[in-house]
Amino acid sequence: MPNRVIAIEEHNLPRDIAAEAGPSFPPAYADPLDDLGEGRLGVMDEAGIDLQVLSLVGPGVQALAPARSAEVSRDANDRMAAACAAHPERFRAFATLPMSDPPAAAEELRRCVGDHGFLGAMVHGQTGGRWLDDPANEPVLDALEQLGVPVYLHPAPPPPEVLRAYYSGLGDAGAALATAAWGWHVECGMHVLRLVATGAFDRHPGLRVIVGHMGENLPFSLARADERLGPVIHTERSVTETVLAQVWITTAGYTTVPPLLCALQVFGAERILFSVDHPFSDSMVATAFLRSAPISPADREKVAWSNATAVLGLGAG
Repeated sequence: MPNRVIAIEEHNLPRDIAAEAGPSFPPAYADPLDDLGEGRLGVMDEAGIDLQVLSLVGPGVQALAPARSAEVSRDANDRMAAACAAHPERFRAFATLPMSDPPAAAEELRRCVGDHGFLGAMVHGQTGGRWLDDPANEPVLDALEQLGVPVYLHPAPPPPEVLRAYYSGLGDAGAALATAAWGWHVECGMHVLRLVATGAFDRHPGLRVIVGHMGENLPFSLARADERLGPVIHTERSVTETVLAQVWITTAGYTTVPPLLCALQVFGAERILFSVDHPFSDSMVATAFLRSAPISPADREKVAWSNATAVLGLGAG
């Protein structure tokens, strides 16, 4: 086992927030999502995880009316801060932000980082049709860059128009394809490429973005995107140069060798961080894969914890 294990996409959702903002989950997920105490710590201990970076499941809070989104975000963040204060060696957190009001989102990010020591923010897809590269979100990108903290860009269900066009008429299969089975990984990878194509990364060279699920299909398709997207955009760097300079990826939800090898070849071990995707993936399975993956001991340490200490400013611990 590596010297330490830090898992950075590990979700929570208090039941009262879920009741107002959603999403709704069956008890197998709702119970562990609502637990920021002993039950969660027991899962971590059994799997050999030293530290979880907590994040609120989305995108429900982002979809609330701006004023209410700000209130609920603050409440959710304060609860995560309390859990971190109670177990400072085991929990840290990413802020949830009221993205329907970008100035308020930037203010909440500054509060969470300044008052609670949060490590960055998690944003779930687009909000009201606005992607992260939208000019309205400049206050958020400015704050991330000025504070020197990353944004974890998490998938979200597709907009209604996309849902109807691509996934209607398929029943449960359509719901699966629209989300974890395929659709939201493609959409999240596209979200990153939008940040390249619109010049958002060039405007914010200090912006750092993390995506999960072994890179949201970016490792497999980055060369193709460079070949076809590069000639039609006017950016300071190539698509590949930009992504490899400002994007990190995590293992969240992926525990097979071929995607890992592709990610290693394209991104390198220095840009891959360990995640479980608790409770939607099994912590024991994830750490077993981390221990057995066909990588060098040095690379295993990077993925398990040392990359996270650098990207999130955690120190050597």
